[in-house]
Amino acid sequence: MKPGRQNAILEIIAEREIETQHQLLKALAERGVKSTQATLSRDIKDMRLVKELGPNGNYRYVASSKPEADGTEQRLRTIFKESVVSYDVAQNLFVIRTLPGLAPAACSAIDAMDIQGLVGTLAGDDTAFLAMRDNEAAQALCREIEMLF
Repeated sequence: MKPGRQNAILEIIAEREIETQHQLLKALAERGVKSTQATLSRDIKDMRLVKELGPNGNYRYVASSKPEADGTEQRLRTIFKESVVSYDVAQNLFVIRTLPGLAPAACSAIDAMDIQGLVGTLAGDDTAFLAMRDNEAAQALCREIEMLF
């Protein structure tokens, strides 16, 4: 339901100049998509829609041109830096020790970083294992993690 509604929103703002949430609600209803103003407001926030000046001089909703991961990736990097106690390399395995309960957060941050050679992560309570494609990739990750700190 939510993905379908959000796809409809994207189609509508691509086809028409939508200036207000009321106009967007009306356009959704015309397509048979039911929504409330509160739900629409959450969708706009979740989808990172912004208003920009249109060719006719009025502001309209558009999809943001900023990459979605910018803020999220930075928050995850901060979580990573604040949760890691130590790290070490054992051949192609990269082992991270964290504060208790924070290994899953560290793995989530690592997964979001799009690291070259990372095959997968596995988190316990305070230990995370990162399987790297080979020993060189593990060493490269070690250098990259050192730069974070």
